Amino acid sequence: MAHQAKILIVDDDQDMVEALSIVLEGASYQVCSAADAEEGLRAVERERPNLIVLDVMMPGGTEGFHFVWHLRNESPEPVRQTPIIILTAIHATTSLRFYPDTTDGTYAPGEYLPVQDFLDKPVEPDELLRKVAQLLEGGEPE
Repeated sequence: MAHQAKILIVDDDQDMVEALSIVLEGASYQVCSAADAEEGLRAVERERPNLIVLDVMMPGGTEGFHFVWHLRNESPEPVRQTPIIILTAIHATTSLRFYPDTTDGTYAPGEYLPVQDFLDKPVEPDELLRKVAQLLEGGEPE
């Protein structure tokens, strides 16, 4: 069964890109990649992926945040709605949380970044495939 879905991986760690590509291509997804936020935004315009797997911390610091902001605010309308899964190791290395469980009075739980889901590195292949499939089918991640 061939998936028609195209997934863009934006990550500066080439080993991570290769590992994710193997998992996703093994499940018959089309995969393209970019090494930083700027290249990723160009790839979104060119490739029109159905879903983006995005690292937050890249050589320029928190490039993933800038990528999300630009995509959601400055890209053409159909592109703005592309689902994004943030893939990050930051939760394992700091107390910072991108998706707190409680409100801070301004944002509801999980509302800090306008993305559809978060996965912590290292990600289990089955978990990645489950979340990708849920989002591509129009469902909300669990």
